[in-house]
Amino acid sequence: MEYGRESYLPLEKKCRLKQEIFHAIRGLDILEELLQDEAVTEIMVNGHRSIFYEKEGRLFQWEKEFSSEERLRDVIQKMAAGANRIVNEASPVADTRLPDGSRVNIVLPPVSLDGPAVTIRKFSKAPYTMERLIQMGALSEQAGEYLAEAVGRRRNIFISGGTGSGKTTFLNALSAYIPEEERIITIEDAAELQIRSSPNLVRMEVRNANTEGCSAVTVRDLIKTALRMRPSRIIVGEVRGAEALDMLQAMNTGHEGSLSTGHANSAEDMISRLETMVLQGNDIPLSAVRRQIASAIDIFVQLCRRRDGSRGILQICENRGLQNGEIVLSPVFEYCGTADGGRVCRCGKPEL
Repeated sequence: MEYGRESYLPLEKKCRLKQEIFHAIRGLDILEELLQDEAVTEIMVNGHRSIFYEKEGRLFQWEKEFSSEERLRDVIQKMAAGANRIVNEASPVADTRLPDGSRVNIVLPPVSLDGPAVTIRKFSKAPYTMERLIQMGALSEQAGEYLAEAVGRRRNIFISGGTGSGKTTFLNALSAYIPEEERIITIEDAAELQIRSSPNLVRMEVRNANTEGCSAVTVRDLIKTALRMRPSRIIVGEVRGAEALDMLQAMNTGHEGSLSTGHANSAEDMISRLETMVLQGNDIPLSAVRRQIASAIDIFVQLCRRRDGSRGILQICENRGLQNGEIVLSPVFEYCGTADGGRVCRCGKPEL
């Protein structure tokens, strides 16, 4: 009887232990608790003893840690294998995704000096709609109506912004305005988009080279293939290199209404980055590149992370074409932060 009293566990602790064992075997160990918290938007693992997370725009350090570096490596291999990716000491850097579409970046030693580093960008289980983004203050109702009309009129739209500014979330929201009867082809480095508006949807994902450095399928390869698949619209999750030229050519060859994203601090910077990306992989005069951009992209949407941690539109610009050899943008909507910390999405026509 004495032994029985010593081994007794309260029901609450039994339930907690049962859940921890289940997560360790079937899930991602201690990370499961953060993954299931809808308010957590990003998880950062800096070695097995240091875990941070972002919640409501603020960073916090978590009190929990992995039992060992070996256990963290097991979790990492589970994440990579789930998306058919390889990560090891020979290939220590990898981008992958979780079954719910959350994006994962992995860096292993010897590249990561203090142990394996994992960054998980979570995506909401219920995709953000334009109405929800308006309610959150990401943009005004007038700006939402403008963009919805632009998608319906098959305008080519490019979304730019810094890391974590919400480009993929906004792209998902815009895709809801694509008519159901249209055929959509999506091309991504790691599948993140959650497009549910069209039953005629083909999703394609890049394949990295194997251990021998062969059999890679790049974004450029997929864009060229997409052109032969009778697309109504092509959506390129993000352009990072020479594939920018293929995207521009697709927009210029009868695939109006296409969408894409890229990293930049402003719409003007995005144009410069597109020029640089095209020139890096192609021997083309700069003037020809600018003509391609001027005729391909109709609207630039610049997103930002605000000081309070919220995300939203900084500026919406229309492409007015070339003037004196330079691409001219005309702002249509702009964000203006007020002195008391409030948020105002000021809208209007070229007077902004």
